[in-house]
Amino acid sequence: MNQKLKPVLLESPYGSTEKDPEKYKKHIERNIFYAQLCMHDCLMHGEAPFASHLLYTQKNVLRDYMPEERRLGMEAGFIWGAFAKYSVFYTDLGVSSGMLAGQRKAKKEGRHCITRRLPSELKKIFNKKFPGNQI
Repeated sequence: MNQKLKPVLLESPYGSTEKDPEKYKKHIERNIFYAQLCMHDCLMHGEAPFASHLLYTQKNVLRDYMPEERRLGMEAGFIWGAFAKYSVFYTDLGVSSGMLAGQRKAKKEGRHCITRRLPSELKKIFNKKFPGNQI
């Protein structure tokens, strides 16, 4: 690939409303894996994705389950919007409140929003790892 990559903001679900700690952990694990596949898909589309929910939620950075830290992470991610050509929203797992906030911010800043689903080969990878969450 000799093309110039386009900087984009990647939006996909991250958080969980599960109260049971084990279910919460599994839900987050599923969403992280999904976001990683979305990053791969963006790269295959000639895009250089930035996914704040994969960066700022890492251990010892911010705690997404704490509202003030979640907001801080979202605001930090929104700053990167100034560098993005557009925002890409992956919707196979639905649209989260964080994604809706990202969409509002993109529209406010005049940044184009693209809705996308994973291609079948990546869906197969996801479905194999998470058979109870077919997409």
